Amino acid sequence: MSDSSPTILDRLLADVAEEVSTAKLRRSEADLRGMVADAPPVRPLPRALEGSFGLIAEIKECSPSVGMMRSENVADAPMAYEESPLVKALSILTNERHFGGSPEYLRTVRNHVSKPVLRKDFIISEYQIREARAFGADAILLMASVLDASRLKGYHELVLELGMEALFEVHDETEIASLPATARIVGINSRKFKAPEESAGFVGATGSSKKDFTINLEVFDLVSRLPEGTIRVAESGLSAGNISVVRDRFHAALVGTSLLRDPKGIRYGLAAFEEAILS
Repeated sequence: MSDSSPTILDRLLADVAEEVSTAKLRRSEADLRGMVADAPPVRPLPRALEGSFGLIAEIKECSPSVGMMRSENVADAPMAYEESPLVKALSILTNERHFGGSPEYLRTVRNHVSKPVLRKDFIISEYQIREARAFGADAILLMASVLDASRLKGYHELVLELGMEALFEVHDETEIASLPATARIVGINSRKFKAPEESAGFVGATGSSKKDFTINLEVFDLVSRLPEGTIRVAESGLSAGNISVVRDRFHAALVGTSLLRDPKGIRYGLAAFEEAILS
């Protein structure tokens, strides 16, 4: 297969650009600025993550790598996360086409919890950053695999101007080197978004797979390369069975699929994580 083969990331970014264009037709920049002025106060994500090891727990209806989550788990997630002392913050997928989310859903969840809420999406424009704050997000994801160093720096300046914080996501040493000096929270993602769709087992929102073929847990060894003093987050591919791989080297783990697809329920899954982390 040639290097020019479409990747998972290529597909996702094309669809995100289309979603952003549609959003701009519904709601102007001026509309967003007005909504930002009326948005609730920011809940600081760094403060939530600086204590004992915990989870940033995710909510999504589906994912392109494994397909649908369990609907009952998705429905129970907001309150289960709110009640769990292990969960330090929530991550809400707002991409509609591939994850079944929306900014409106983020606002609904945030109105029912007291913990910081992260907008997790493929941020490719300042519009999305203002939209995140307008709908109540306390933080957003900025991906070094999507944004060059200049845009990472510029977008973070806007994030801070709006009172939010960013979780910077990296996959390798080149991406780590592109981080701005202001980066305070950095996540290492074990998912291979740049793999060709076919070889990575891309199933799409309507497909289903028991195994996520896009995961490479070995990249978590890059933790020693992260900028000194940053809050370290392990992202993707983690379950109660392997959380020990990151527990002692990171401040938090971003976990979604293993909880949202647990056949015994999301509260059982949280209990399993708690037992594994405390053991």
